[in-house]
Amino acid sequence: MALGARRRPRPIGWIHRARTDVAVAVAWVPFAIAALAIPASSLRWYAFGVLVLSLAHQPLTLAVVYADGEQLAARRRLFTWTPVLLAAAVFVGLHISFMLVAVIGAVWNTEHTLMQRYGLVRIYRRKGGDTGPGRLDLALLASWLALVLAWAVADPRTPARIESLGLGTANQRSLELLLDVRPRAQVLLALTSVIAVAITIRWWRRERRCGFDANPAAYLYLGATAGLFLLALVHPVAALLGWIGSHAAEYFVVVAQSLKARHPPGGQGRTLLARSVGGPLGVGGFVALASATGTAVVLMAHFHAGLILYGMVFFCVGGLHILYDGVIWKLRRPAVAESFAIVS
Repeated sequence: MALGARRRPRPIGWIHRARTDVAVAVAWVPFAIAALAIPASSLRWYAFGVLVLSLAHQPLTLAVVYADGEQLAARRRLFTWTPVLLAAAVFVGLHISFMLVAVIGAVWNTEHTLMQRYGLVRIYRRKGGDTGPGRLDLALLASWLALVLAWAVADPRTPARIESLGLGTANQRSLELLLDVRPRAQVLLALTSVIAVAITIRWWRRERRCGFDANPAAYLYLGATAGLFLLALVHPVAALLGWIGSHAAEYFVVVAQSLKARHPPGGQGRTLLARSVGGPLGVGGFVALASATGTAVVLMAHFHAGLILYGMVFFCVGGLHILYDGVIWKLRRPAVAESFAIVS
């Protein structure tokens, strides 16, 4: 490159299109703003609505799996026996301790939400030509999350904030687990702060060495995530609802994009999924029908069934969603990579 020549800006590799991807990156903002604007007396109802939205995205995964005969055939044992084994584990766990199952579910779901954010960063980096391991990106996001959780544990206002949300038995008991480690909160906060700062500095130096040459969309999404975590240090309730709500919103958009790319309208697919998405029902209709049906089943169990049966339905749907997501959205699968316009 000639002396004084300016590097040509790297083209932005959007997953969808510019305005959609920007909306996905800042999807937590409207949820957080609403939490800040709603009167305290109505916050419980708003939190319940956000939780229902979060619940609605989980059955979609089951529909994507069990309506796709080709995917079922490729992993028939996995998709046949996993529900049976998970149901047995949940049944035994609920009889031992409902709180134990709730805590495991909350921790697992938090890890899953973090991995979805990491997955979007990986998609953006792959679309920018980066095929290397993303361990530092994952470490960066995990360290930020750990710092936020440690901050919440150390904050004496956390119990009242948990109470104000009225998140229900499972989430309430899971969040209360944080309070059990309060005697060591300051040590935990100091440790996570040092780790988060060290990893952030290391990440920044790596990007600077590379001339910040990654897909700009990856930086946009990471920056938006950093904003969410910064809000958590100031107003954790708004940030928590933004975290929960945006996770579901992201999932709906990403799944719809992938289905549309893999099963275009008018296609002559052989599976129920392909015929549904490519036919009159369309992507939107399929997503809405699958989500609404699954949500209705869980809510009926919540309001009309006993605690054990409700726990079975709730934790099995959530557990299968997390387990299957870890299988069906791997970027190393050619069909998945192609649905996001990633060329190896």
